[in-house]
Amino acid sequence: MTIKADHRHLYLQVIDRLKSDIEAGIFKENEKLPSEFELSKSLGVSRATLREALRLLEEENVIVRRHGVGTFVNPKPLFTSGIEHLSSISSMIEAAGMEPGSRFLKATEHVPSEEDLKRFQSDGDDKILTIERVRTADGEPVVYCIDRLPASFLPTDFVEKKEVSLFSALEQSGKIHVAYAVTYIDPVGYHEQASPILNCGRETALLVLKQLHYDDHDQVVLYSKNYFRADKFSFHVVRKRV
Repeated sequence: MTIKADHRHLYLQVIDRLKSDIEAGIFKENEKLPSEFELSKSLGVSRATLREALRLLEEENVIVRRHGVGTFVNPKPLFTSGIEHLSSISSMIEAAGMEPGSRFLKATEHVPSEEDLKRFQSDGDDKILTIERVRTADGEPVVYCIDRLPASFLPTDFVEKKEVSLFSALEQSGKIHVAYAVTYIDPVGYHEQASPILNCGRETALLVLKQLHYDDHDQVVLYSKNYFRADKFSFHVVRKRV
C-alpha cells in the first residue's frame, strides 16, 4: 500500500508510515528493515525520498543504519530522565516499574593523583577510594558505575556493607550534603571494559555521564563516571527562553 494520501512532502509521509508500522509491531525492535529497493517499491516512493526519511529517523534514534549490514529498528529506551534534576539511578528504574539492584565489583584505595588533589582540594595524606558497581533493573545489568572520592568522606565500614547508597553514606555524618552536580554526556560505541560488563554487543552504543558532585560550599565531594546502555536510557533537558 502506497502512502501518497495527503499533500505533505513525501519524506514526511514515509517517516509517519514507518513510525506507525514500528508502533504496530510490523517492524519489531532490533529487526532488520527490508532493503531500500523493497521499501521504496512497497511505499511507492523514490529511493531518494526513502533515504531522506531514513536519515531523519536515524537522527531521531528510531532506527540505526549499519554499514554493509542494513537498517535496524532501535529499541525504545526503558528509562528516561531530565538531567536538570539530580535523581538517582534507582529512582529512574523504579519509575519504569522495575526493581533496582546493585552488584558490587570492587573497591580500591590509592594515593591521590595530581588531578585528584586539584579536583577534591585535598592534601596528599588523604587516600582516594575508587568504587566499581553495576546497577541492575530486574536483575539485568544496565549501568556500570565508577565513583572516586576521598576515603575519609565515607564511613569506615562502607565497603563491607556494599549495598548502601553512596549519597546516603556521604551524608551520614551530617558534614556533607550533595547540593548539585555538573554533568558531561558523551556517546561512545563499544567499550572494551564497560560493554562486556553490561552484556552489550558491538552494535550497542553507550552513554557516558561524567559528573562532579558538589556540596553546599561548592566543594567537589564525588566524581562519578557512569556507562549507561543507550538502548535502555535516554536523557533530556528542559531549556527555558531567557
